[in-house]
Amino acid sequence: MSASGKVISLDVSIMGREYRVACPEIERERLLQSAALLDRKMREVKESGKVSGLERIAVMAALNITHDYISSRGVGVEPGELISRLAHMNAALDYALAPQDNLL
Repeated sequence: MSASGKVISLDVSIMGREYRVACPEIERERLLQSAALLDRKMREVKESGKVSGLERIAVMAALNITHDYISSRGVGVEPGELISRLAHMNAALDYALAPQDNLL
């Protein structure tokens, strides 16, 4: 067993689509909250009417969430840390959206 405990699979719904995600059992609630926040932000972007396409909506939502996060942290995020976080988020978005490419 890993240091973070048992790994479970969860189904989360984002923009009406179901995604199966693996996470440590101890992180279950945090993952569900994260999925709900992402869903809410993506719907806000979509409802603005300025962005279309699931991938663009996801990127804009990710940028909004990142902006909120950085703003809440206060002063000084190291550029390297920010680049690393954005690269990680981009990779996660690519992974989550890859199955959708075949549908379009």
